Amino acid sequence: MDGMDDDTQLDAVLSEVGPRLRRIRRERGATLGALSEVTGISVSTLSRLEAGRRRPSLELLLPIARAHQVPLDELVGAPPVGDPRVRAKPIVRHGRTMLPLTRQPGGLQAYKVVQEAGAPVPEPRTHEGYEWLYVLSGRLRLLLGDHDVVLTPGEAAEFDTRVPHSFGPAGDAPVEFLSLFGPQGERMHVRARPKRG
Repeated sequence: MDGMDDDTQLDAVLSEVGPRLRRIRRERGATLGALSEVTGISVSTLSRLEAGRRRPSLELLLPIARAHQVPLDELVGAPPVGDPRVRAKPIVRHGRTMLPLTRQPGGLQAYKVVQEAGAPVPEPRTHEGYEWLYVLSGRLRLLLGDHDVVLTPGEAAEFDTRVPHSFGPAGDAPVEFLSLFGPQGERMHVRARPKRG
């Protein structure tokens, strides 16, 4: 359907609903009369829907979907969900490659970061926000206020970015980590597993 405008696409989808309704009803061995009894929709309306002479609406399709026990998108032939892969352009600065994992401006921003070995840990700085780091591979040195810690794979740190901070590879190997940053101080919400009784 590439190249079609929205109205043309809508008309194409709607024109396929009638034959699809008829096929699903016949596959289930139901008559128009039986479907009418279950849904409360008149036989003539059901017949016009299947023949494409009546425009489908949610008020008509929902009871039919319930009666046939099929998802609504199966009745209308909803197009498949788009490609879920994130195709972000990497940002490369000072030996650090950042892959944005979020696309919307503002709010929490997520990055996968790879820092090459040998890059010095920059001078600590401060700014508004809140950050959460999670190490995937390598070792990450975090300078945070009076703390100087090394995080290893599977370890995480979270901090207010108004505290002087800086981070980079610890040692002579690259480090790979996830960074979630809330520019207005948004914090991660971590849900704990419920206790078993």
